[in-house]
Amino acid sequence: MAEYDLTRLNFLIVDDNKHMRALVKSILHALGVKNVLEAQDGADAFKELRHFPADMIICDWNMSPLDGLDFVRLVRTGADSPNPFVPIIMLTGHTEMNRVMEARDSGVHEFLAKPISAKKLYSRIRSIIEQPRPFVRAGLYFGPDRRRKTNPNYSGPERRKENQGESSSSQEEPGELSQDEVNALLNG
Repeated sequence: MAEYDLTRLNFLIVDDNKHMRALVKSILHALGVKNVLEAQDGADAFKELRHFPADMIICDWNMSPLDGLDFVRLVRTGADSPNPFVPIIMLTGHTEMNRVMEARDSGVHEFLAKPISAKKLYSRIRSIIEQPRPFVRAGLYFGPDRRRKTNPNYSGPERRKENQGESSSSQEEPGELSQDEVNALLNG
């Protein structure tokens, strides 16, 4: 595992819970990050992005008036977005499969389930650094390529659509996923 010097990276933490912002900020400082800016909701964070050159954003899902998903979509597709390419890590306690997919489909790079730890957060940061994904525009979607693996046997333009019927029954199962299951889902 490579250790990265994160001292020069700018992080924006977006969370309406000041204790969670403090926890994430403490973890980032422990990882060597020097420059951290906080915002208490998506609207404030979007304003901050105009003058703060964030290299990464760690964003909670549940906030108001602008929640995490709306914030991500605004950053990715807003006409006045200062940086639609900034990596975003979605942070939430809700790990149901439909939520993981919704976060992925809004344009997040990584998904981090609460409770968080320095190890888990660092692994998401490292993943963004070590496995950069190209940005794609497909219909209304703009963000990092949702396909994380390259299939050498791929032979058609819509490979994933062929498997929709096979996986639809598993998507209906209620319950939350573990972080390992979330990772497997995103990397599958």
